[in-house]
Amino acid sequence: MNGPKTIAFCAALLVPLAVMAGRAHAVELNGAWVGDPDNCAKVFVRKGPQLGFTDMSDVYGGGFIVDGDQIIGKFARCRIKARKDSGPNVNLVASCATDMMLSNVQFSLKELDANSVARLFPGMEDMEIRYHRCPAP
Repeated sequence: MNGPKTIAFCAALLVPLAVMAGRAHAVELNGAWVGDPDNCAKVFVRKGPQLGFTDMSDVYGGGFIVDGDQIIGKFARCRIKARKDSGPNVNLVASCATDMMLSNVQFSLKELDANSVARLFPGMEDMEIRYHRCPAP
């Protein structure tokens, strides 16, 4: 993966990492997340005790897996470095690694409901990317 694609991929991975809903508890984010919930079985597969990606997951929009403080994609792994919560909005800084590079990525997120989040783009109020949690396979 080249630089811009790697950064975009890491950005897509981190969308829902640490969303808060303005409540005293954090939203449970462990699990598998995709842009289109109809593609869950086309993106993720259980490999023994672990959840992984199908060979053709990218064709169906890809996705990511949240496991504790890690976000795992097909080509990158990220870890939260800092988080600031403001009601349903969260700002994140995460450290992401691929086989070729390390980078810090910043995100703005909003919880939509217990199984949906949106990545927000400051300065572009009408733009967002939504992600949905898949049921456990």
